[in-house]
Amino acid sequence: MDYEIRQLTCQDEPILWEILYYGFSSSGKSEPPSRDVVRRPEISRYVEGWGRAGDTGFVAHDKKNRALLGAAWLRRPTDKSDASPELALAVKPEHRRYGIGTALLTQLVRANPDHSTISVSFVAGKPVLRLYERFGFKVIEQRPDAVVMHRPA
Repeated sequence: MDYEIRQLTCQDEPILWEILYYGFSSSGKSEPPSRDVVRRPEISRYVEGWGRAGDTGFVAHDKKNRALLGAAWLRRPTDKSDASPELALAVKPEHRRYGIGTALLTQLVRANPDHSTISVSFVAGKPVLRLYERFGFKVIEQRPDAVVMHRPA
């Protein structure tokens, strides 16, 4: 697959809503969740009002038809000024296992060397755990429904 990666802009909020949904829709359940799942406050905080100071990330598109493939982004929580930026990463299910997630995460980490500490949470049981471990993330909390990882300096 031939794809290109570009930096996210403040006009890309609709793209992030779409990708955020794909991150939840493949949680191993037989029925995909309602698209409304991304509007819950604990989830929507990753995207809502995209483009504020400190928001950064990358999106991957198919070179031929410009189809959206995936995205990775960092965002600092608004309720904690001293908190580490949180990572969000998702690739559409039909485009997984082609190295797109790795390429997005590589681009994001290289472009943000000043973010030496990054946090990520995701649904337990996802194969993305190995990808994060390759980038130096360590599990700091294992819950029945989620895994919390941290990438220290």
